[in-house]
Amino acid sequence: MKRNVLITGTSTGVGFETALLFAENGYKVYATMRNLKKADAIKKKRDENNLDIEILELDVTKTDSIKTAVDTIIAKDGKIDVLVNNAGAGFAKTTEQATEAEIRWVTDVNYLGVVFCTQAVLPYMRKQKSGQVISLSSVGGLVGQPFNELYCAAKFAVEGYMESMATYVSDAFNIKFTTVEPGGIATEFMTSAVEKTSVAGEMATGEYLPIFEKYLAGNQKRANESQEQTYQTGLEVAQVVLGVAKNENPPVRIRTSQWAKDFCQFKTKADPDGTKSVNMVKSSFL
Repeated sequence: MKRNVLITGTSTGVGFETALLFAENGYKVYATMRNLKKADAIKKKRDENNLDIEILELDVTKTDSIKTAVDTIIAKDGKIDVLVNNAGAGFAKTTEQATEAEIRWVTDVNYLGVVFCTQAVLPYMRKQKSGQVISLSSVGGLVGQPFNELYCAAKFAVEGYMESMATYVSDAFNIKFTTVEPGGIATEFMTSAVEKTSVAGEMATGEYLPIFEKYLAGNQKRANESQEQTYQTGLEVAQVVLGVAKNENPPVRIRTSQWAKDFCQFKTKADPDGTKSVNMVKSSFL
């Protein structure tokens, strides 16, 4: 039986490209999304190329939706080999500007969704003594950035969660954990982030406005001066995810471009893929 993979957030962007790429490489793909009305694009690609993709509804902010999707896969295949926690949403708003509802939402989508999806598949991976969990994080999961503190905090949480799981679950049950860290991605993710976080068309207001304008100018300057492309395509990131899935000894964390590596190097120079940190914890506690 071929390996199967459950991927969240596949209607657009990295999730869309990852679902297609895995199917093209011989995986049975369960492509999930919150809103099945957005499934037309992936259905078209599936049918045109005769790909082994089944589309399921899954909202990462609702545990009953997660359970229903996982139960469906287990009923069909009896196993889940790979979980790709891709679903997420950008958020760029100051702490003062953000409402309580927005703070809870950005945490639910970007962090708790990862935890609850992982929790749902773990019993089956543990029983089969094999499995892989790959979570899409960001360079913002390692390096805090202006106007992105709430998003970065959620991604920092993902990093801590995945690294902690790798310290004991991997050896005991042969379940591998990897966090994938892109830099900027030129997909609808960016457009969605702007739409969700602007206030009356502005990303920052009041005394924060001049700081935000300086931040934007700095971003543009770095993009213009960089010899490496700052923004990647969804397909480029998907190729890294597939490489992790095919790796028998995947890293605990991996960045998806040279720009991302350079951006994070002051945090990662001594331990670029997280292996030293995990091994240090194992030797100290286990």
